[in-house]
Amino acid sequence: MAMPDNVAAAADHPYARLLAPLDLGFTQLRNRVLMGSMHTGLEDSRKHFERMAAYFAERARGEVGLIVTGGFAPNIEGWAKPFAGTLATSGAARRHRVITDAVHAESGKIALQILHTGRYGYHPLCVAPSRLQSPISPFTPHELSSRGIERQIRAFVRCTRLAREAGYDGVELMASEGYFLNQFLATHANHRQDDWGGSYEKRMRLPLEVLARMREAAGPDFIIIFRLSMLDLVPEGSSWDEVVELARRVARGGATLINSGIGWHEARIPTIATSVPRAGFAWVTAKLRAQLRAEGITTPLITSNRINTPEVAEGLLADGSADMVSMARPFLADPDFVRKSRERRADEINTCIACNQACLDHAFAQKIASCLVNPRAAHEREIVLRPVSGSPKRIAVVGAGPAGLAAATTLAERGHTVDLFDASSDIGGQFNLAKRIPGKEEFHETLRYFARRLAVTGVRLHLNQRVNTAALQGYDDIVLATGVRPRDPGIPGQLEGQARGQVLSYLDLLRDHRPVGQRVAVVGAGGIGFDVAEYLLEAGHSLTLHPEAWRRHWGVADPAEARGGLARPAPEPAARQVTLLQRKAGKPGSGLGKTTGWIHRSMLKMMGVEMLGGIHYERITPEGLWVSHGPTREGLELIPADTIVLCAGQEPLRELEAPLRAAGASVHLIGGAQEAGELDAKRAILQGTQLGVRL
Repeated sequence: MAMPDNVAAAADHPYARLLAPLDLGFTQLRNRVLMGSMHTGLEDSRKHFERMAAYFAERARGEVGLIVTGGFAPNIEGWAKPFAGTLATSGAARRHRVITDAVHAESGKIALQILHTGRYGYHPLCVAPSRLQSPISPFTPHELSSRGIERQIRAFVRCTRLAREAGYDGVELMASEGYFLNQFLATHANHRQDDWGGSYEKRMRLPLEVLARMREAAGPDFIIIFRLSMLDLVPEGSSWDEVVELARRVARGGATLINSGIGWHEARIPTIATSVPRAGFAWVTAKLRAQLRAEGITTPLITSNRINTPEVAEGLLADGSADMVSMARPFLADPDFVRKSRERRADEINTCIACNQACLDHAFAQKIASCLVNPRAAHEREIVLRPVSGSPKRIAVVGAGPAGLAAATTLAERGHTVDLFDASSDIGGQFNLAKRIPGKEEFHETLRYFARRLAVTGVRLHLNQRVNTAALQGYDDIVLATGVRPRDPGIPGQLEGQARGQVLSYLDLLRDHRPVGQRVAVVGAGGIGFDVAEYLLEAGHSLTLHPEAWRRHWGVADPAEARGGLARPAPEPAARQVTLLQRKAGKPGSGLGKTTGWIHRSMLKMMGVEMLGGIHYERITPEGLWVSHGPTREGLELIPADTIVLCAGQEPLRELEAPLRAAGASVHLIGGAQEAGELDAKRAILQGTQLGVRL
């Protein structure tokens, strides 16, 4: 049962501030947690509304204070893509009732985000203040006339009325991240010299006019969140004085809450990826809040970006950085985040690792979003954990990597008796390598979560135990999640190089900590190759754990000193000279995640890594790695290297499969044991979960 709205946490509760109600005058939020807006793809088709209702209801049942939907356009010009989610008619509003009713049935509150993408729209009807194409869309926007601007204002107002008609408790007005209203605010995208451009007074006219007319249409007892760009991170972004002035006007102009927006989508600075320090931009909200409070403005401010644990959230409220905390992807990872926090079970929270692999990468690939660590996210009606009907089975799971952990805990949660075996002394498999990569420290949290879940679900864990066919007799089902081993590229001279310590596998480096020289050639430029390169470059000094160094590296400045908070990047010298090579022609790293690959490529480029594609590995000598180029193997060249690290892919480990099947066992292959490829934790955890639901 959901916690009643009027129940606050005890004063001695470790998250007392986070769980304290927030009085908005005409209504009260049951705690200080906002589930921030995320596009899941469910918004874009009416056939998904029942799924969306189940998705939001589960988060409301988990006691989120206020939910914000993914973005809905107020008209077709505002579409993110053709036929994207739109709220522009009473018929559409009636369809939304299934969502709002489901949330309210769980004592939750929900606001609809009104998202007009402006020149970011991926369609030929997009509009903007000026005819300036954005670098992230192939379409050049139509420049709006004054009449066209008035039509857009009326669309925002109509959408607000319809949201109230649909049963929403409020709306969020998206005026940040480089979208339509933000485009009017900054000269980066607004080159007008009429009543809607030029001076800042005129540039902020549109968002203020939209807000005022929305408030008039909605009435005084309706939540309006204004998403304000506090740090544009693009050239010709807003100055700090402009940000503060807009905040003043917004607070006095009808906003119930002001939410932090950080960085335009075209900015070349990471803002939400796992390598961004936790709460890495909360200092900007704190800066604005202090200035507004000094002026007597008490509108609650929400801080955002890379906040993924109750400890971090509580700390931000305790030090006065904000009045409320926005967490988006953490509610993909665990819908019960708040309830577990209230029940003092924070060690059971499935923590968001900010990988983007199943959420943002899916959204940009036009697929329904989910979550690497929680495949049920946005698939609650498809992946249903039901108790075992009939007699529970005895099931052996071999391999305690991500696939095995997901399978074992899902099976045990349903009521099966599960034994989990691993030859290692720790659970985690390849995650134990990933957690050592600078910027991937969050993988520790996933292993902490699974260790706790093993205990809670009653899985019997057997570490340091390499099992054989005889040891697996008597089980009803056997799940092989035995993972992968590094592929041997067989370069001439490789064995001699290994004998003298010059040639290492990525396991030698990351697991066994073998010594490495100053000049390193990395063979293979997939995800592991890039991880190894970053590991070598940062040499134990993770920028993610040093926020000031991270900001210097990427060029994030105090917006009071640099317009838009944008400064010249100042990376520290690399610890080593690294060359990254791949056999495949083309740009190394092209197969990395759509929303994070650019970060890894930029990181290596900034640190002076030479990245070469279309390479043939001819031989290894004490001097280094001899290579040739292109399909005709031209231009024999020496890559001087004290150390050569092999990251040339993986092969499945499944030696147990054939003898088990021969013995008549019921065998299931999942994860890397089924298909190696690039290490794919998203697929591994999904397969483990699906098998656990099915058996």
